[in-house]
Amino acid sequence: MTVTLANPVKYLRGVGPQRAAILEERGIGTVADLLSYLPFRYEDRIHFTAIAEITPGQVHTVLAEVASGNTVRFVRGRSPVFHLTVRDGSGALHARFFHGTYLQQRLKEGQRLVLHGRAELDAYRPGRIEMVNPQIELVGSDQGAADSTEVGRIVPIYEAIGAISSRMLRRIIYGVLLNFDGEVPDPLPEKLRERHRFPARREAVLYAHFPPKNESLELLNSFRSPAQMRLIFEEFFYYQLALALRRQKEHRQHGIVMRVREEKIREALKRILPFKPTAAQKRVLGEIAADLEREYPMHRLLEGDVGSGKTIVALEAATIVIENGCQVALMAPTEILAAQHFLSARRILEPSRYGIDLIVSGQKRPEREAVLTRVESGETKLLVGTHALIEDPVKFNRLGLAIVDEQHRFGVLQRKRLIEKGTAPHVLVMTATPIPRTLALTLYGDLDLSVIDEMPPGRTPIETRWTSDAQLPGAWEFLRREIGRGRQAFVLYPVIEESKQELKAATAEYERLAKTVFPNARVGLLHGRLKNEEKDAVMERFRRRELDILVATTVIEVGVDVPNATVMLIEHADRFGLAQLHQLRGRIGRGSEKSYCILVAPKTITGDARERIETMVATSNGFEIAERDLKQRGPGEFFGTRQHGDAAFSFAQPLRDHELLELARREAFAVAENPEQAGKVVSRLESVSPAWQKRYQLASVG
Repeated sequence: MTVTLANPVKYLRGVGPQRAAILEERGIGTVADLLSYLPFRYEDRIHFTAIAEITPGQVHTVLAEVASGNTVRFVRGRSPVFHLTVRDGSGALHARFFHGTYLQQRLKEGQRLVLHGRAELDAYRPGRIEMVNPQIELVGSDQGAADSTEVGRIVPIYEAIGAISSRMLRRIIYGVLLNFDGEVPDPLPEKLRERHRFPARREAVLYAHFPPKNESLELLNSFRSPAQMRLIFEEFFYYQLALALRRQKEHRQHGIVMRVREEKIREALKRILPFKPTAAQKRVLGEIAADLEREYPMHRLLEGDVGSGKTIVALEAATIVIENGCQVALMAPTEILAAQHFLSARRILEPSRYGIDLIVSGQKRPEREAVLTRVESGETKLLVGTHALIEDPVKFNRLGLAIVDEQHRFGVLQRKRLIEKGTAPHVLVMTATPIPRTLALTLYGDLDLSVIDEMPPGRTPIETRWTSDAQLPGAWEFLRREIGRGRQAFVLYPVIEESKQELKAATAEYERLAKTVFPNARVGLLHGRLKNEEKDAVMERFRRRELDILVATTVIEVGVDVPNATVMLIEHADRFGLAQLHQLRGRIGRGSEKSYCILVAPKTITGDARERIETMVATSNGFEIAERDLKQRGPGEFFGTRQHGDAAFSFAQPLRDHELLELARREAFAVAENPEQAGKVVSRLESVSPAWQKRYQLASVG
């Protein structure tokens, strides 16, 4: 039977209703969807490494058969380990699998399999080579021998989908291509393809699934074959085209044109500046002011490392808008941060005597209703709040600017609802998470980007140290000396209460520290389960220097500003992410005194955890830290984009493919400039993929 792109996958050989349902959950309903599910790695199964020729420290692919396997169980809750021995004609190889007990039933003596992984010398058995958690795939089965998709070629490796293994996917896709009618429409403009020497889509898809034997494995696994580059480019191109068309639509909106150059506005800005702004702050304010003068609404991302002075720039923008007779809304992700923004705004804007209010969910009803009345009448010029800002009772008189702080913590719909509180207001979103330009173009490509890449003068660099649990008495003595000098300290824990993970908990450690370690100090406790008014009270006591030490969880990660705090001690630091550690460290070093970050973690840790701690000790540059964190975790996990709007790339990777992303952006925006050409591309795209614009959504401001 001839197979076309429109055929449902449930009718394909080897699929059936059960597997079709699993594929449907991943968005694979047709052959077109299936052929867009591309391999993430390739293995050379023409030339395997003989076991006797394995070199420690190198990655190898081995074709062997099972000699023996057994599960070793431990006491004290440690996970069991599956030990496997395989053999070929040249010798035997050992492998260990953590959480691999399922292999006990799956692997039988004599079963042929392929192992792919890094070989290392066994630390416990001198001279023995082993692989730890290698990729494993059975070759052939009790039902049949290996086929041509498994050996004797460069083999595509797919990410398993539920119970559908890479091997199953490979066989299903191979069966499709054997009977495929060959029709693959190509929406990419022909002149564009020719200019960049990209192959046609049909050729690229077939090549990516089953490359020829003579192709370079290194080229394939670096995703730089012409076929792969074309498929990567097209994902970026369609995504950037959706962005470009959206921006054109936004630019056709009529926004509120702000007067910026009037003398009274310049005087208002001078009144609120508590210090001489940095060159970076001046540049960024100039970019924002230019946007506010345009006829269409501003959509700008303001990015800067912790402590770089984003808040004062945002308040300068707010001043321009208020002086033009409009209102400003500032939305923050937590009540602690919202309260801090409210207090900062009230202090900085005090000379201007603007009406400034705070709205959060924990307010008493009379106070809340009074705020709502002032906002609706226009008496309130700046309203600061949490998601309470977007609730129905909040009605603005004339909203001119919506500011969203730590915007990646909000969903797309929350930001959209804030914008809908006005008529095409200007939008400024801020983040203290440094985002490399390449990723910013991807995640927030519908926003213009401003970066504050300079710290205010007078900031003393934070010294970061790595210490072990055994060295904690010395660390506590250091804290006593700092407190004796009139300074304050944070002590951070990963969990609130004791758990099976054997982690120290904030509540228990608070009791111990207050009673036995620092009996003469004033110790407070802050965590996420406290009521909002309790959190605010504890934080306010710490700000007023009524507490010497604040024991806390990561509830203080964002926004807490206490210039007198000079020490941040983080226990179980190896359990925190790199960006999170950097954010926590940013809570200190906000005054002129020397500050210290002490990371408590075992000196024996390895892998990513060790790399995170070493990075923190080596640098305080937020952009460098963000780059390393992204390489470790990838953009989806780093930004939580699965929850906050997903760029939906199935093959392209912005960090790896940044040059193709930049190229695709230039080409897409050029196409969008020509309405006739853009119309043709969109028409072809919609005929092939009717939901293309929905698929290429992003974490936009609405």
